[in-house]
Amino acid sequence: MSMLDLDKFRATPLQHDPYDFLCVPGFVKKEHLEALHRDYPKVDKPGSIPLGVFPQGPAFDAMIAELKGPEVCKAFSDKFDLDLSKYPTMFTARGMCRPTDGKIHPDSASKVITVLIYMNPPWEASGGRLRILRSQNLEDYAAEVPPEEGTLMCFRRSDTSWHGHYPFEGQRRAIQMNWVKGGVYIWHEQMRHRIGAWAKGVFGVESKGY
Repeated sequence: MSMLDLDKFRATPLQHDPYDFLCVPGFVKKEHLEALHRDYPKVDKPGSIPLGVFPQGPAFDAMIAELKGPEVCKAFSDKFDLDLSKYPTMFTARGMCRPTDGKIHPDSASKVITVLIYMNPPWEASGGRLRILRSQNLEDYAAEVPPEEGTLMCFRRSDTSWHGHYPFEGQRRAIQMNWVKGGVYIWHEQMRHRIGAWAKGVFGVESKGY
């Protein structure tokens, strides 16, 4: 049984102001949320962490396998009018947010499409809400997305795909999936995030990330 509501994804119009993006609350079906919370990677460090660094359970593995599948690839390809089958995918997970996270950025040029799936309880904090920005000003936003469980946010990366959020400190779970422009980039990023997680655990050093 699918964990993802691709019909809702297909029915949600792609927004073009200020760049191509869409938000789909309830993208992860409600009946699977309890198992996914249980099996989410036990990330207790800040930063983006490659899958496999921290323990994760079978429900989470099943969702990642579905995200890697051809039906999801086709749905996103159709939505963005772009053949994503020629691009590899990269996954990371976040578990903890630090006050320095959320700085405004457009994502690196090697990324084609960025997908975020949030896995948090109803979000009451003012910080930590992702904003889709028209400029490098957090108040100049087209949309604001609370990182609540099951919500998907995705966008086409460009030099002006600015996004960020006001500071928040504490647990903030997010799965990030990217279609990227090459396997070398994936290797580099996986190594960078693994070294960052190791340095934080051993020396208390923050990975710089973005």
